[in-house]
Amino acid sequence: MVIVFVLLALFAAGGLYSALAVRRYTVRSEKLSAPARLAVVSDLHAQRYGSGMRPLIRAIEAEKPDLVIFTGDLFSNFDHDAPVEELLRGLGGRWPCYYVTGNHECWSGDEGFLRKMAMLEENGVKKLSGALETVTAGGARFNVGGVDDPDAKRVCCAMGGYDGFAAQLDRVREGAENGLFTVFVAHRPEMIGEYAAKGFDLILCGHAHGGQWRIPGLLNGVFAPGQGLFPRYAGGLYERGGSTMIVSRGLLQCARGLPRFYNRPELVIVDIAPEKKEREKGTP
Repeated sequence: MVIVFVLLALFAAGGLYSALAVRRYTVRSEKLSAPARLAVVSDLHAQRYGSGMRPLIRAIEAEKPDLVIFTGDLFSNFDHDAPVEELLRGLGGRWPCYYVTGNHECWSGDEGFLRKMAMLEENGVKKLSGALETVTAGGARFNVGGVDDPDAKRVCCAMGGYDGFAAQLDRVREGAENGLFTVFVAHRPEMIGEYAAKGFDLILCGHAHGGQWRIPGLLNGVFAPGQGLFPRYAGGLYERGGSTMIVSRGLLQCARGLPRFYNRPELVIVDIAPEKKEREKGTP
């Protein structure tokens, strides 16, 4: 009985371990002529990571990214956004930064939303609202596009107008017709069918919080917003048609007071690189 108790205690302690993890992926494409590294920051919800957000900033810095991408819910829907401001000051100006809204920014009300968007602009972060840019980073030339969370309709006045999720998605698709590798950024992974139908090469999302509780090898997540119980897209890499979607498990340590379980908060690093050419027969 004592042994069983000790094993259960060890299992629980391991599950509640919540140090920041760095999760790395590589996506290859013949559309790329050189590699680039993307740091993906998702679902921070204004969580504090040490004094001045230095532990998180140092973790990003150590990976030497070419771009930093925020996949939404960087802020909370309340006004305790000092940690976000500290993070943006530490990142903005050092790397090109791109951002899409999550539902929590859109739940902030017009005044709160405007304050948060001003903070992004002051720190040189580009907001993608149905927009696409062609960038050169790490020697690679590719597209970065994104859409607002569908709940942006709540703050359409503050945005100066919102023509809807479908219209934004179509604008990004039209911009991506230049034949370059396209990184598409959106908050909600459960809409993968709509994203993949547009032919985007790489889709970056968050929102699911890794399903909050996991049992490695058995259960990838118990509950995720927008997907409910046993979410299909809790976190990790997924393929749909010719598109690859990577879902970050996010950085918020507790959701509604519930701690994570075998689901460490994570910084996602994505290396995009040219497709490896097969060696010809006889080549050493």
